Amino acid sequence: MTSEAPPFWWERSDWRAWTLSPLSFLYGFEAGRRLKSAKREKIDAPVLCVGNFTVGGAGKTPVSIALAKHAKQMGLKPGFLSRGHGGNFRKPHVVDRLNDGARHVGDEPLLLSEHAPVAISPNRAAAARLLLEKHSCDLLIMDDGFQSARIHIDYALVVIDARHGLGNGHVIPGGPLRARLADQLLYADALLKMGEGTGADAVVRTVARAGKPIFEARNHPSGYLVGRRLLAFAGIGHPQKFFDSVVEAGGTVALTRSFPDHHFYAEDELAELIQMARADGLTLLTTAKDAARLRHDPIATEILSELEVLEIETMFEPEHAPERIISETLAVWRARRLMD
Repeated sequence: MTSEAPPFWWERSDWRAWTLSPLSFLYGFEAGRRLKSAKREKIDAPVLCVGNFTVGGAGKTPVSIALAKHAKQMGLKPGFLSRGHGGNFRKPHVVDRLNDGARHVGDEPLLLSEHAPVAISPNRAAAARLLLEKHSCDLLIMDDGFQSARIHIDYALVVIDARHGLGNGHVIPGGPLRARLADQLLYADALLKMGEGTGADAVVRTVARAGKPIFEARNHPSGYLVGRRLLAFAGIGHPQKFFDSVVEAGGTVALTRSFPDHHFYAEDELAELIQMARADGLTLLTTAKDAARLRHDPIATEILSELEVLEIETMFEPEHAPERIISETLAVWRARRLMD
């Protein structure tokens, strides 16, 4: 299902998950220890983390983009912090969306850079200092990194996919959890349930019992595809979510192709997609994140000339949720400054 998440992680626990349970215990113990004991560097700016409990596509990046848009409407100057999945910069780097490629900075940072400055580094504190120095940002939105424990987080919004929830509920490598749920909940300020489904209901009840706010959101396609017959392809965490969005936008999904998350397309794969689409008179359609990967790839020139991209917009419930999340982040930061 993803390059990081084998399919059995998202199914009912079976012999594979239980066979790996000793390793999951050790991984979970160490992850929990790191969360509790790591020294988190405090940054002279409010830090809003958009994370998740699990490996896989919960929809953090569209949420981060939506929060940045709302922050701008509130008169703020947001910037993004990202690890830069697949990138190869050794030092913190501010993404140049016109010249950087996904192979150098990662696909998500390129997508984020269309909306606000992005600094990439596994050391998010160093990336944060770079954004403050270069762009004078007054709100830092960290896309992922909830478990990294390298930087002090003023507000942690944890995103969970309503359909897949916590998968089989096991910690890596037996399941998708990045640490035990109880350990992670200690550092979460609110939960955002993404999409529709019952897979996250148990987690929602647990978070409610802990007295933490729960918000909901859905990704709505902004494209209009009525009457279009499509070959839809995606290399994201949960491709089926994309295919469902295509149908929601009115398109007819005649063929689908799924690839691993963050997949870099080979020349023969692109040629096959073009051939399949032309053979059946279909329009090629993909995600914004896949398109970001393709735009700076010299072997993708031909497919880009025939490719359409389905843009999505994150809609919150209640509508004022983003303003509340951002305002609470700022309030916590101001209180932190008075105490430091």
